[in-house]
Amino acid sequence: MPFSPLALDFRSGVPIYTQIVEQVQARVMSGALRPGDQLPTVRQLASELRVNFNTVARAYRILDEAGLISTQQGRGTYILEQPSPDSAVALRHEVLAGLTRRWLADLARLGYTPTEAAAEAARLIEAWQKGDAPEEPAQRP
Repeated sequence: MPFSPLALDFRSGVPIYTQIVEQVQARVMSGALRPGDQLPTVRQLASELRVNFNTVARAYRILDEAGLISTQQGRGTYILEQPSPDSAVALRHEVLAGLTRRWLADLARLGYTPTEAAAEAARLIEAWQKGDAPEEPAQRP
């Protein structure tokens, strides 16, 4: 099945990589994308969407970590079988753990302490619980 174009909203405030992830997930859940369907390469999709290569690579990495896609060197990127509800929960936790480890590793490289990280995370989570959804910081030119 050919991959139909994604509809990105560059003014929404939602990061482009998040929009890509959400649209691929929605297509898998609706059956528009089925196990074995091939996705465009990172470069092809970046060119088609007119976005940075790294943006699409980040989306594909998240989808791969979630177990929705598999990239095979030299063959392409394919939709995987739908995970069972139990494995979907496990995959969700794995993705959260991976994202958290990356965040903590970045903070450690920048010289932040665990106490500083915990305080900032607590502040942002409290704001989120009050309805102020977290957003990605604006990219610098």
